[in-house]
Formats: sequence, C-alpha cells, structure tokens
Amino acid sequence: MDRIAIDGVELTLMPPVRTDDEWIDYNQYLHQLQAAWLRLSNAEPPLNPRLIGEPGLGKTTLACAVARAVGQEVYIFQCTMDTRAEDLVVTPVLAADRRIEYRASSVVSAMLRGGVLVLDEGNRMPERTWASLAPLLDGRRYVDSAVASIRIRAHPDFRLCVTMNDDTSVYELPGYIQSRLKPKIDLVPPPWAVREEIVRSKCPGVEAELLQRIFATLKERASNQCRDSIRDILSLAQYAQKLKNTGIDDPLRKAVEQVLMKPDAAAAE
Repeated sequence: MDRIAIDGVELTLMPPVRTDDEWIDYNQYLHQLQAAWLRLSNAEPPLNPRLIGEPGLGKTTLACAVARAVGQEVYIFQCTMDTRAEDLVVTPVLAADRRIEYRASSVVSAMLRGGVLVLDEGNRMPERTWASLAPLLDGRRYVDSAVASIRIRAHPDFRLCVTMNDDTSVYELPGYIQSRLKPKIDLVPPPWAVREEIVRSKCPGVEAELLQRIFATLKERASNQCRDSIRDILSLAQYAQKLKNTGIDDPLRKAVEQVLMKPDAAAAE
C-alpha cells in the first residue's frame, strides 16, 4: 500500500478499484458526466454531480467508464445508514508492532492521488455524516480528520460523483448538501435496443436462441408493468444458460421464477 505524510502524520492509502465493465451510452449520459467534471479555468472547482435512478441501471458503471476515459483511477466508497463521519476520512488501527497506523479511506485516497471518487448510494448516509464532507464539496476542497488532527486537501485532479437510488429506503439530503451536488443527472431505463446490446455484450456465453426467448419474455413482462433492471436481466440471462447447460427442463421458466419478481409484486412497487 502507498503511504503519504501530511503535517508529520503518515497515512496508508487504499488502492484504486480495477474495473473493466463497459458502459453502452444512451441519452448522452457519458457526455453529461464528462462535462460536469470539466474545469473551464483554475478559478472554479469541478462540479460534484448526482447520478440518480432505480437500482441496477449501471450508475456506478457509468462513473467508472468516464473515469477510465479521462485516464483517472477509480475509488468507490459504499455508503450505508450507519456510516460515520470518521469512516469517510481516517481510521486508526493497531499495527503488528503495537503502534497506531492511520489508514485513509477511499475518499481520502482519491483526494490525495487525484482520482475519481464514487460515493455509492450516497442518500443512505445520515446528515451528520454528510456534514463532514461539506468543505470538500465547495471551493475549499478539503476534509478535516479529528482522529489524526490534520487537514487534508484534495489534488487538483480529484473528481467526485454520488450515485443515488430513487427508492423509499433512503434519507432526504439537507439543502446545503444538495446545493453542492450539482448537476442532478437522472438516469432512466434504456430503450430495448440498448438493453439487448448490453446483454449481448456482457453475456457472450448465452446462446442467441435463448437470448431471443429472454427478450420476448421481458417485453411481455414490461407490458404487465414489470420493471426489470439491467442487473436483473443480466442475472436472468446468465442463470438461464447455466440451467440449460446442466440439463434443467425449461431453463428460462425456472430462471424467471428464481431471478425476477412476480408481476403482482413488481406492480405493487
């Protein structure tokens, strides 16, 4: 692991995430996110966009794809309802030689290395935790670590985006945080042609005939108000092919039963 010293305090950095997931663009989402991260001059900081949409649309995949396109490393912090402010910055741990080691979070590691940070499912964090990030999200571009008693400033190349699910199991962000998370990029499900392209790209081992049956089944479900996510569709295609390979009778029907929500349950949502 890399280490860096700030005001005499040595921090151990997290490694970046390695991902090669391909994003097949539609509605110019890739260009919108790229535009948000551009700097027109050194006088203004880059924007901190929100990617909002239902689970399984590929919001994190989009952010990682844009980061790769601009040649930056990716760091992902998974937000939860019990994430504490100190979890976002620096955590002290007891090393093997009984000394205190300060470990930087993926947030701080991205800041120091000039990478791209994805705060995944950011609206699952409570307001108190978000408050610790307020200076990072405006022109100040720093966070404070009470544990290590240091101020950590972001590299000029540091970029940030927040993914958010639009469901009912999340917090409402306070206004002073929402004003710092702009633009708001709303992702909608892709058209059928794009969905089929995504599945064919990510499921090369699924037979063409089975894929055609899968798409027909999904379109029928859509007509009954079922909202199957891209993640659901990929899981369905892969599992159906595996069931067929192992000799299961009617593998598509079995896969639908075990992977997708029943039409009445999906309609209730």
